[in-house]
Amino acid sequence: MVNVTVEEIKARLDAGEKLNLLDVREPFENAEFNIGGTLLPVGLIRALQIDEIEDWKDEEVICYCRSGKRSVDAALVLESAGFENVKNLVGGMLEWQSKYAK
Repeated sequence: MVNVTVEEIKARLDAGEKLNLLDVREPFENAEFNIGGTLLPVGLIRALQIDEIEDWKDEEVICYCRSGKRSVDAALVLESAGFENVKNLVGGMLEWQSKYAK
């Protein structure tokens, strides 16, 4: 697992790059604020209910949560499930909102 910063991801999104963003928060958190990632709560990932993202196994997957802790857990589980290029968004949505939310 590699850590990435909100600045790096924001720049890539602003450049129009299509990213496999994986929001591992709960649905109510995603409803409050999100950056367009696929919602798959960490509890489902821990239970290996990951059929929705199976086709990402050989692609870059960027996990994020509120602060960066759950996304680390999710990234480690995904790596153990055979995902080859998993990244963690350091600081999560708290960091994102502190820099970019208006």
